[in-house]
Amino acid sequence: MTPTPTVLAVIPARGGSKGVPAKNLAQVGGVPLIARAVRACLASREVTDVVVTTDDAAIADAARATGDMLGAPERLHIVQRPAAIAGDKSSSEDAVLHALDAYEAMRERTADVVLLVQCTSPFVLREDIDGVAAAVARDGADTAVTVAPFHGFLWRDGNAIEEDNYGVNHDKSVRQMRQDRPEDLLETGTAYAMDAAGFRTHRHRFFGRTALVRTDAARVLEIDDPHDLARARALAPLLDPAPLPTLDDIDAVVLDFDGTQTDDRVLIDADGREIVAVHRGDGLGIAALRKAGLPLLILSSEQNPVVAARAHKLRIPVLHGIDRKDRALKQWCDEQSIAPERVLYVGNDVNDLPCFALAGWPVAVASAHDSVRAAARAVTTTPGGFGAIREIAAWLLGPTLTTPTAQSPK
Repeated sequence: MTPTPTVLAVIPARGGSKGVPAKNLAQVGGVPLIARAVRACLASREVTDVVVTTDDAAIADAARATGDMLGAPERLHIVQRPAAIAGDKSSSEDAVLHALDAYEAMRERTADVVLLVQCTSPFVLREDIDGVAAAVARDGADTAVTVAPFHGFLWRDGNAIEEDNYGVNHDKSVRQMRQDRPEDLLETGTAYAMDAAGFRTHRHRFFGRTALVRTDAARVLEIDDPHDLARARALAPLLDPAPLPTLDDIDAVVLDFDGTQTDDRVLIDADGREIVAVHRGDGLGIAALRKAGLPLLILSSEQNPVVAARAHKLRIPVLHGIDRKDRALKQWCDEQSIAPERVLYVGNDVNDLPCFALAGWPVAVASAHDSVRAAARAVTTTPGGFGAIREIAAWLLGPTLTTPTAQSPK
């Protein structure tokens, strides 16, 4: 019986980046780029272990947190990347070779196939990882790469060599229809696989027979500058799978108030008293969450009697008049013995972003600021003040808000 090959996925993630500072920690769809890559690799049916090679402690911590969250800490390994191979001009191959040596020494086992997975490709899927790994581990290819159909006309500027500008993949004097041209395939930069022994010999990601693993062209995007990052964040709601949290995913719900439980408008009477409108459906949803035994908290930067009155009506605690909401959230989590990564936090504006970075389930209401929607892990279809909290309660408890009878207080 043929033994199952050991497949090692290596994710290079250095801390320095000139185009986008702290790029590998930048969030797309509410998830850091490094976490997105780790998540895809750990989900692969082909990958045995995952190594993140980095020179940055924050990247290492984010990778470990992802492994812990997915219940696979034993499959995730962090390798300290030496400064000599962590500069702007250091090759990915050098980082992968170093990580391969470190892994084999650490685990006392030999890798048969090694993968290079780039966390700068935010829309990597498990299927991409499976495809390149299987091509080498099972189908006999020496190397494999993800590619996507490409139908563009490529041109090269001939001025540098004192020639006329010319077509690279076409004859400029003949304008062929798309269906009459040979299909070109674009290297996506997402995932590569190499026979480990051959990789050690050639020290390059391509040698021998190379398999082409096709992926969806819509997901091809490499983040090299801020514009790429902005495009990725805009595309995330369309391209990301949209898992919504369940009751098993969280241990507490923390709610912003203005713009989340209201429509962000304030009416002021002649005496300067503020009046806001809330939604009865939100009250119903909060009552059902409370009945389910979930710890609840309203966290607001506004020092306003309206906030306290609403919290009293809902019978949930409130912290308001808070300058640093993230510090207050962390302190509350510590007091309640709740891990922040098990908190669902609902917000709508930029002062909620520090809490989004802390909570495991940052959720934006539909009317939230664009930057908040981009950083959210999930976005409601309902605007703040119109039943968005009721919608979130339905994610957790079902559309009828039926509380599981077996649910015990957390």
